[in-house]
Amino acid sequence: MASYILKRLFLIIPTLLGIMLINFIIVQSAPGGPIEQIISKVRGQAGDAESRLSGGSEMGSHAEQMGSHDSIYRGAQGIDPEFIKELEKQFGFDKPLHERFLKMIKDYSCLDFGKSYFRDTPVITLIQQKLPVSISLGLWTTLLIYLISIPLGIRKAVRDGSKFDVWTSAIIVIGYAIPSFLFALFLILFFAGGSYFTWFPLKGLVSEGWSQFNWLQKITDYLWHIILPVTAMVIGGFAKLTLLTKNSFLEEINKQYVLTARAKGLSERTVLYGHVFRNAMLIVIAGFPAAFINIFFTSSLLIEFLFSLDGLGYMGFEAALSRDYPLMFGTLFIYTLIGMVLQLVGDLTYMLVDRRIDLSATRG
Repeated sequence: MASYILKRLFLIIPTLLGIMLINFIIVQSAPGGPIEQIISKVRGQAGDAESRLSGGSEMGSHAEQMGSHDSIYRGAQGIDPEFIKELEKQFGFDKPLHERFLKMIKDYSCLDFGKSYFRDTPVITLIQQKLPVSISLGLWTTLLIYLISIPLGIRKAVRDGSKFDVWTSAIIVIGYAIPSFLFALFLILFFAGGSYFTWFPLKGLVSEGWSQFNWLQKITDYLWHIILPVTAMVIGGFAKLTLLTKNSFLEEINKQYVLTARAKGLSERTVLYGHVFRNAMLIVIAGFPAAFINIFFTSSLLIEFLFSLDGLGYMGFEAALSRDYPLMFGTLFIYTLIGMVLQLVGDLTYMLVDRRIDLSATRG
């Protein structure tokens, strides 16, 4: 067991390096980098200044003084070459690609993620500020999804073909068909001041002055803010797990050992929870890391945007749009590391549910 855990922890390092290397090459080779972003802003400001001039002669003479420059950056024609060189030095682009990658990995090994290009704040500080929001959404959503889906899936399996199974299946189909962000818009429209009721806040995870509240007011205010976004994510995520649980239990219920247990006179509850539950839950538990990662990294992005929740997913999305490389790779590093650790946790939980599984005997 201990040797398996150590082996998996050591495998995290090359896997993490490979993921970072592939993304580094792709992102660095893509057009529209930070220098081009700044050039675009400079040209936009210059265009505004030119439109305010009575003629255009001043701007034309200034461009002639700057001269032409064959640059690898789109839109750099007419921009002072020295200005471009200063930008390259500022962002570290004056060094070869491999040197930049090795320096980044060396810094990351010391948890030094650098400073955001456009926020002028250390990346680690931004991650620490935004991570609690995303973790709150992910943990509450995952907890509620499992608390709803597992009992519902078991009941549907036990009462397969009944009226209960039919009408709950209709609800599941609706939940499966409606994306979480679309359901979030519905909730905002009806309950957050969109058109009908203003029962819940639309912005932030807590109210202004939250730090001055007593502990009961803090908890109440926090739950008041998180009800709508978590509800939207739960509706969009519980359908798959419910069907997975039902199908897993149906498969186990029809096996020979269940018939044997019933023939021995064991109660239905003992058969269901003493024998079937352990085997049927293996696939559900094995899918926990993937479910949490999907909720934490994918579903929460649009939810954070719609409810103005300043979380890690939304920050990473903004960083990708603005080509803020330190912020992009910093969040990617954290995402990947959390994902691989959760996968290991899922494997260990898999073993705890079924003691017959010996992870130390597996290879790789």
